[in-house]
Amino acid sequence: MKTKRQQSKDEYIATKSMTMIQAINDGMKTVLENDETTLILGEDIGKNGGVFRATDGLQEQFGEERVIDTPLSESGIIGASVGLAVNGFKPIAEIQFMGFIYPAYDQIMTHVSRIRMRTMGRFTVPMVIRAPYGAGVRAPEIHSDSAEALFTHMPGIKVICPATPYDAKGLFISAVEAPDPVLFMEPLHSYRSTREEVPTGHYTIEIGKGKRRIEGNDVTLISWGAMVPLAEKVAKQADAKGISCEVIDLRTLYPIDHDILAESVQKTGRAVVIHEAPRTGGLGNDVVSIINDTAFLYLKAPVERVTGFDVPVPLSSLENHYLPTPQRILTAIEKVMYF
Repeated sequence: MKTKRQQSKDEYIATKSMTMIQAINDGMKTVLENDETTLILGEDIGKNGGVFRATDGLQEQFGEERVIDTPLSESGIIGASVGLAVNGFKPIAEIQFMGFIYPAYDQIMTHVSRIRMRTMGRFTVPMVIRAPYGAGVRAPEIHSDSAEALFTHMPGIKVICPATPYDAKGLFISAVEAPDPVLFMEPLHSYRSTREEVPTGHYTIEIGKGKRRIEGNDVTLISWGAMVPLAEKVAKQADAKGISCEVIDLRTLYPIDHDILAESVQKTGRAVVIHEAPRTGGLGNDVVSIINDTAFLYLKAPVERVTGFDVPVPLSSLENHYLPTPQRILTAIEKVMYF
């Protein structure tokens, strides 16, 4: 363990090298230690420690009444969480894969996102729904969906998608402390793909603020989750060709940070949006609309999108053909650069 991140002139925060899954685990441990009203419920999260070991060791430390193994019922998990939330608890509900969230969609749409409005503020639903998502890990059918657009179209619930271990923990703690519900999307491909120094104590990252990962002048690359490291990799490849790319990580998908998009695209005049969800109805369409609203007169070329295709995520042998590739992104960069 080392002291690295300076918080103020006289205060340093101890950090530890963590993967994203370790950072999320540490975030859950932090909120369970700090707030007795917080509890976790989901399938296989207790004795088994979660299928990805996200909750490893938590039931042993905090007991079965706070880390609760549930039946295989996504609708039941969310319904129970709503009841807990309106009665003073802060439940963290795990949906084992985002592709399994559809049975709970009715509960999320009709109850989770609406109770504050329905009761005119008398009741709120301070809960977090954790949902591992995305392709690239060779999972079976329905395990690899990227369904963020279903929830960014649902007023009343915030949607977060971190790209790094540091952001994952800070945003997770902010989500738990928020007074309203949050869908916390966790990119499967990023769970163990990289390590980063992460504070071991309590810290937060503001919800609704994107982050500029790489400074650039010619083209803005906009992405989230597992596509952010890919965008950073391609930005370096483009730089070798004399094209300076700025990489924007949205981090929060609802509400989106309009300011960072406007500032970046007004500077570069060109933009490429990258996501692994299908193209039609994808969140990239909303990003393009925000750019048109805030930076249209600065554009030197139409905005390009590099996305998944309008098909279900295919079986593992075809997965690489479905996901955005460096070559597809480079082609889009060159298209806007030389329009």
